[in-house]
Amino acid sequence: REQTLKTMDFDSALELVAANTVFTTHTPVPAGHDIFDHQLFTTYFKSFARELHQHLDHILELGASPDSQGGFNMTALALRGSRFHNGVSRIHGTVASRNEGYVWPQIPPQENPIGYVTNGVHLATFLAREWINLFDMTFDRSWRNELLNGEYWQRVDEIPDQSYWSIRQTLKSRLFADVRQRLTLQLERNGCSEFHIQRLTGNITEHHTDILTLGFARRFATYKRATLLFSDPERLARLVNDPDRPVVILFAGKAHPNDLPGQELIRTIHEYSRRPEFEGKVILLEGYDLALARKLVTGVDVWLNNPEYPMEASGTSGEKAGLNGVLNLSVLDGWWGEGYNGENGWGIIPHGPHFDAEFRNREEGQALLDILEQEVIPTYYQRNGYGYSEQWVRLSKNSMKSILPHYNSQRMVMDYTEKFYAPASRQRRRL
Repeated sequence: REQTLKTMDFDSALELVAANTVFTTHTPVPAGHDIFDHQLFTTYFKSFARELHQHLDHILELGASPDSQGGFNMTALALRGSRFHNGVSRIHGTVASRNEGYVWPQIPPQENPIGYVTNGVHLATFLAREWINLFDMTFDRSWRNELLNGEYWQRVDEIPDQSYWSIRQTLKSRLFADVRQRLTLQLERNGCSEFHIQRLTGNITEHHTDILTLGFARRFATYKRATLLFSDPERLARLVNDPDRPVVILFAGKAHPNDLPGQELIRTIHEYSRRPEFEGKVILLEGYDLALARKLVTGVDVWLNNPEYPMEASGTSGEKAGLNGVLNLSVLDGWWGEGYNGENGWGIIPHGPHFDAEFRNREEGQALLDILEQEVIPTYYQRNGYGYSEQWVRLSKNSMKSILPHYNSQRMVMDYTEKFYAPASRQRRRL
C-alpha cells in the first residue's frame, strides 16, 4: 500500500516487497495453514482493494490454492509475496516443495525455490548448568566461541567416563526430585491414599537413579503418536517390569483446547498408567511447563519421538535432549532424519504415507519395542565394575558431539543469513 501511494502500480509494488521478503513455512499439517472464507475476506478487504485501485478478485488470486475451495490461503499469499522460501529441515523442505508446488505449476517440485534451514536450539537456555561448568573447567571458557566447530567438540571424549556419567546421574536425580514432588501433589489432589502414593512414586527417588528412564513430552498432536509404545501393551508391560532391568516412562504435555483427538491421547495414556501392570512405571505428569520441560530434556536417559512420517517439520525437543547427552529414539523424520548417524541414538525407519495408517502404527510400534528390547535396555544395563555402561556413555558422548555443534541456534542463524537474509537484502538493493 505504501508503494502504491507513491504512484507505483500494484504488481510492481508487490514485486518490490517480495524481493527481500523471506517466508519460513513451519508445518505440513493442514491445520497450520490458515484458510479464510471468501465472504469473510471480502467483508474486510473490499475497501483495501478499492484503495489500491484493484479488483478484489485480483487480490483473492494471491491466496488461491487447490485446497482453499474459494477461500483465501495465507500460506499461498506468503509464498507469492516473497522470493525466498524455506522449510525447517531437509525432509520438511522436500515436503513443502511438493505440497506448495501449485504456486509454480510449471516447475517440478524438486526444482522449485523452496529450500530449508534446519531448526536449532539456544544453547545457553537448554544446556544444563552442570555441563556448562564442566566445559569451563575442561576446555576453558573459549568453548563458547567454538559452537560451529564440529571438530572441536570431539574433545568431549577428553571427559573421563565416570565424571560424564556422574553428571548424567545428577541431572536425573534433579529430575526425579521434581517429578516425585509434582506427582505426589497431583495424586493427593486426586484423593489417593498415602500408601497408594508411595507405591506409585516408589521408582522415582532422587537417590535411586539407576533405572532406565524414557521421556516423551510435547504437544499432544495426533500425528506425534504419543500412544505408539502401547501398540503391544502386554509386551511393553513385560519390558518395564523386568526385575533386573526395569524401565520408567515419563509422559508430559498438553493438547490444544479444540483438539479433541489430542485430548483423547492424554486420556488413553492416563488410563494405561492406572493399570496394575503399569503403575509406577508409566507416569503422566500434569502441569507441563517450561521448567518441567528443561528438567526432562536434561534428565531422562532416552528421548522418544514417534511422528507419522513426514509430518514432523523439524522437532526441537530431541535437539535439546541430545546436546545434553540424552539418547534419541525416534522415527527418522524432521531434524532426526539428518541428525541420526547410527552412533548417537536409534532411528526407526518409517513407512511412507501411502501405507495404511493401522499398518504403519503396528509395524513402527513393533520396531520401537524391538529396539527397546534388543538394543536400548541391554546396552543401558550392561554395567561395568563402576556401575555404569561404557557403551552407553560412548553413545551419549556421540550424541553430544554430533548434535551440539550442528543443531544450535547460532548455526541456524548463520544458515538463514547466508542462504536467505543476505541474498534478499542484496536483491532489494538492486531494485
